[in-house]
Amino acid sequence: MTDEKPFFSIKSSPENSPVLSRLKIRRSEFFCRLARTDTIEAAKAFISQISKENKTATHNCWAYIVGDTGQVCHCSDAGEPSGTAGKPMLNVLTSHQMTCVAAVVTRQYGGVKLGIRGLIRAYSDAVEAALADAKKVRLIQADPVRIQIPYECNDPVLNQVRRFNASIRHTDYGEQIIHEILVEKHRSSDFIQMLSQFESQGLKVL
Repeated sequence: MTDEKPFFSIKSSPENSPVLSRLKIRRSEFFCRLARTDTIEAAKAFISQISKENKTATHNCWAYIVGDTGQVCHCSDAGEPSGTAGKPMLNVLTSHQMTCVAAVVTRQYGGVKLGIRGLIRAYSDAVEAALADAKKVRLIQADPVRIQIPYECNDPVLNQVRRFNASIRHTDYGEQIIHEILVEKHRSSDFIQMLSQFESQGLKVL
């Protein structure tokens, strides 16, 4: 058991097209586009692309979060009053424990001012609507473990690997077998401890 906080992202489509939501609030239209972005560079490229595609819009406000635990985030009001767009958008993403995701909300002004509270609600609701339509995936934080084992020890070890829901990233077959294994971070210490029972049979953690 673990109390580790899970993180989520959105599932990329085969066409890599963003998730889109549209809200109309007092004549203004708010279009939110969400995309899976695993790096800062990917997030910035997505924001730049959407902004260029909608360069005649009144505003293209944005927020992104990256990192396996959402440790890097940034946002922009893009001309809206300070704190009314980018930060509310970012707050919605963090409240859903999202990471590796970027959101751009494009506003087409309809001639009616919404006020500070109205803007905060509009930009928040636009991101909420897009997240509701997105297919979310839980992100697994994994540690790499590299082991060397004799051939006769391989099957018993692999049975334990499956029990821990770990995955083998790469295997080299030489005089002995070398596995590169990915195990969930919160289970890695238990996994290493489990491997110790095979040390007498020749297993080595590299």
